[in-house]
Amino acid sequence: MAVIGVAGFLHETNTFEERATPLARFVEADAWPGMLEGQAVVDETRHMNLAISGFVEAAEQAGHTLAPLLWCSANPSGPVAQAAYDAVLDSLEQRLAAHPQLDALFLDLHGAMVTEQLDDAEGELLARMRWLRPGLPIVVALDFHANVSRAMIENTHALVAYRSYPHVDMADTGRRAAALLARILAGETLHCAWRRLPFVIPMPWQSTLAHPGAHLLDVALSLQNDSVRLAQFIPGFPLADIQDCGPSVLVYANTAASAAHAADALYEAAVLAKTGFAGRLLSVEDAVRHALAGQRNIILADTQDNPGGGGSGDTTDLLRALLLGGVRAACAGIVCDPEFAAMAHATGVDHTLTQPLGGRSGVGGPPLQATFRVMGLGNGRFIGTGPFYRGCRMDLGPMARVRVGELDIVVSTRKQQAADQAMLRHVGAEPADYQVLVLKSSVHFRADFAGLADEILVVAAPGVNTADLHALDYRHLRSEMEIL
Repeated sequence: MAVIGVAGFLHETNTFEERATPLARFVEADAWPGMLEGQAVVDETRHMNLAISGFVEAAEQAGHTLAPLLWCSANPSGPVAQAAYDAVLDSLEQRLAAHPQLDALFLDLHGAMVTEQLDDAEGELLARMRWLRPGLPIVVALDFHANVSRAMIENTHALVAYRSYPHVDMADTGRRAAALLARILAGETLHCAWRRLPFVIPMPWQSTLAHPGAHLLDVALSLQNDSVRLAQFIPGFPLADIQDCGPSVLVYANTAASAAHAADALYEAAVLAKTGFAGRLLSVEDAVRHALAGQRNIILADTQDNPGGGGSGDTTDLLRALLLGGVRAACAGIVCDPEFAAMAHATGVDHTLTQPLGGRSGVGGPPLQATFRVMGLGNGRFIGTGPFYRGCRMDLGPMARVRVGELDIVVSTRKQQAADQAMLRHVGAEPADYQVLVLKSSVHFRADFAGLADEILVVAAPGVNTADLHALDYRHLRSEMEIL
């Protein structure tokens, strides 16, 4: 049996958000654990829908010995402060050096991290791992939205990406990585074929629950056989103005010829599917008008203020429009406003407060001014129950549910996209009881909330998680790249 180092360092970087992401965001917990070191890496991620959790489970079942190093993540946001990146990487290098007996290394990464000085932060990290431990088998789990680079490929034995969006298979990805690493440790040689696609796909239309994402997943799986170990379509993270931005096809096989054949087939399928990566974005006015007409159960996806894509989670434009329209039986969340949450806790349930809500980031309209009744309070600590956040021990800080008119608003201290019904239930809101749900999320909410809705509308309210990529001023994309 092998001795395997396990570590993780995850961040999805929105380069159009100018504010840097400090080390504190990696240290604190949110939906996922805060920074973990040593044995806590294994203990505190167990049974969660995380790649490292799935890998650890599979490796333990196979009888391997694990050397947990460190693991940390931060919510999607602006470029990682260089000092923060350097601190985490230095710690990882020191911990790796303290385990000279390793037979392999597993890393849980995102694949779309950008720092203040590095466009390809994971490529640099992996190059340093390879320099420290030449020849050591390195297998990496990547996010579905990874912007794959040459440095990432050349400094690893295999990159294994999530297959689904919503990412309901993160733990399964860790298990697949463990199975692939077992083949490598047994002496199997993997040949890689990599193809970059010449276009950038908007986030809301990358879902694998609908065409063409579902079709391309089927094509990729159909190409896998006894020779082709892994065929992957990886759509990339479009809110990164870097050379490596964009979708990739990545295949690992027993022979170079079979890898190339499968990669070419998947590439052609993706090119043919290009025009399908489109959807309907509604203005705030049109979305509200549609939601208020009739008795359908509707979800309004406030996609551009999605914290899962770097949004601040505190815009109020859609909420204000619903109130002006006279919305009934509605619930919105998660609005991130630490000061408001603290004031709600100080006020107490069944009392009112006039503290302005949201709008502190300066994105979109001003804070929402109203008289709010406190309906429910929570400490922000609860277990995720939906397919995406299942098992995650969330820590969103003090939370509150307040009501203005017939609109309930769920407020948190730490930002997190609304992708799990447990987030609302924590403060006493039952999602099925509302006719209109406003969720600050792009796609992940569909895993747990879609079954409640007769219709889902994607709304272009203000926010930095831009859905219409033509509105962005890209300066560093490769010359051949088309913006869809």
